[in-house]
Amino acid sequence: CTSPGPVVFKQYRTGINGKRFKVYKFRSMVVHQEHEGCVTQATKNDARVTAVGAFIRRTSLDELPQFFNVLQGRMSIVGPRPHALAHNEYYKDLVESYMQRHKVKPGITGWAQVNGYRGETDTLEKMQKRVEHDLWYIDNWSLGLDLKIILRTVFKGFLSSNAY
Repeated sequence: CTSPGPVVFKQYRTGINGKRFKVYKFRSMVVHQEHEGCVTQATKNDARVTAVGAFIRRTSLDELPQFFNVLQGRMSIVGPRPHALAHNEYYKDLVESYMQRHKVKPGITGWAQVNGYRGETDTLEKMQKRVEHDLWYIDNWSLGLDLKIILRTVFKGFLSSNAY
């Protein structure tokens, strides 16, 4: 059901203007060691995810500690999701306009996530679509859009099967 280790998971991510920051999440996986410069995304039925972890990931409750990042001024509630540093290095040359996502603060939730681009991104096409949604959000930002995304996040968080 659970596994030994810290309750809070910390990982460096890329924020606004490419600045690194430490993101906080509730740990949902068994403690494991990544290879240097490599981050393995969780996949459907990933053996590393604990039973409690599966629930908190599916409902996005694992993201709650990121409100501390918001209070620190490093994240916003809504914006492009921050990716692991290794993912930035991998995708920056493969996905058109990938680094443009860093013009704004990263968010706990975003336009891409409420439009189905949440969870594993196992193809370049999916990452390209996620980035296109992020850039659309940046170009069309408004308080009303943020409120719409927040409401959709609350409802989709408990209904979506697209997170693991």
